[in-house]
Amino acid sequence: MLLFSASLTELQQEQCVLLAVSLQSVPQKRRCVFRVTPRNRVRFSAAGTVSSSEQRCENTRCCVGNFWVEAGRAEPQVLACDLVEKSCPGPSCTAQPRFSGIVKCVCNTDFCNGNLSWSPEEEEAPSSSSSSSAGILLLLLFLLLFLLLLLLFLQLEGGALRWRCGSVQLLGDAWRPLQVVRRGRFTTVFKGRLGGRAVAVKVFSASQRRRFEAERRVYRLPLMSHAGILRFLGAGRCARGDGRFLLLQFAQQGSLHSFLSSHSSSWTSSLKLCWSLSRGLSFLHSELLLHDQHKPAVSHGDLSSSSVLVLADGTCVLCDFGSAAVLRPGPGGAAEAQVSPGGGGAWPAALRYAAPEILEGSVNLSGGPGSFRLQGDVYALALLLWEICMRCQDLFLDGVAPGHLLPYELELGATVSLETLVQHVSYMDRRPSVPEHWALLPQGPALAELLTDCWDAEPDARLSAQCVVDRLMSLQSRSSA
Repeated sequence: MLLFSASLTELQQEQCVLLAVSLQSVPQKRRCVFRVTPRNRVRFSAAGTVSSSEQRCENTRCCVGNFWVEAGRAEPQVLACDLVEKSCPGPSCTAQPRFSGIVKCVCNTDFCNGNLSWSPEEEEAPSSSSSSSAGILLLLLFLLLFLLLLLLFLQLEGGALRWRCGSVQLLGDAWRPLQVVRRGRFTTVFKGRLGGRAVAVKVFSASQRRRFEAERRVYRLPLMSHAGILRFLGAGRCARGDGRFLLLQFAQQGSLHSFLSSHSSSWTSSLKLCWSLSRGLSFLHSELLLHDQHKPAVSHGDLSSSSVLVLADGTCVLCDFGSAAVLRPGPGGAAEAQVSPGGGGAWPAALRYAAPEILEGSVNLSGGPGSFRLQGDVYALALLLWEICMRCQDLFLDGVAPGHLLPYELELGATVSLETLVQHVSYMDRRPSVPEHWALLPQGPALAELLTDCWDAEPDARLSAQCVVDRLMSLQSRSSA
């Protein structure tokens, strides 16, 4: 009996050792404090299993904390597992100020996000530093503006622009610039003539060569010809200096921004603008295979009323693909973004059109899954549809549309900052105001529902661009019935 007991004890000890070894071989999931606002619950709940105030991470070893700073106190907005795997070398939740009013921490030990290492003095210090940096930046910008004005003065002679991007032989003809159509941060667009027809000549300075190559790459993709995409005619190098240019279809009515600033439209014309714009984006997002040619899905990445042009027939075309990303199948089959150097990995130039997940910094702009890029485009599309409809005479009871407004201009003013957008769009979950009287119009409720379904805070809940096209077709049928 004693021998049996001893053998049983040895067997139990051996099983315990095996169990311990087994437990050590299985990586333990990170446990984080879980506390989020109702708006963020769905998104962050997907990062791991939630039990009361605890979350076990599924995809990362990092805990995250986002805090809103007010009156010297840091109030948590998000305490959870991080959404994607990131670098989190520190064991404690050390505050990393993102901008005034918001701090964030990422850490790599259990429940570390529940104890923020922060003091009001830490928040004040960056403010003072940023103020001095802002002053230096303002001075540099002033000097740069002075130099640009001086250069422009030297280039002007008798009111005519002397500087030219060369006379390049293309398709048996030479184009010559006639007038400046638009000056942007990275490029200058001229109206030119080629073979007796008007063309747009988009000139990139030598410092923007990578951006030129990123945009040319998109235009040169197979099967990229579509009525909703600005037609590509060619590319070349300037005769003077090291600049590059794209030769493009000329849009007679300019950008959608300038068109809406000077035109209000009927419901039929407004619907035509909305439908052609959505159809162009749907094509851009589509993957096509014809014979041996393959067009991958492409995200625009910087949609705004300045990156959409209006043709003479009142339809929209997409342009300005310098921030676009080509989506290719990844190892798991899901689309992954392939970002060209100089394009696609930067913040959108038109910040007010950026989706909440981009404003919050919760997505990787330099690569990774491509689905969030398409969803970000649809959010921007919703703002553009709102912008167009707010200039539609038939959507207002007195037949007079208000003046052109940019998204959030009524709520936040003509100039917006990242800080105010994050607070208004992300934390307060606000969107541009939809007139209450639309509920009384035949097409009003369906139009308001379309906008809501496109600018949803949850990226996966947004419609696809093709679904937007279908909804607009339904609206057209309803209005013509």
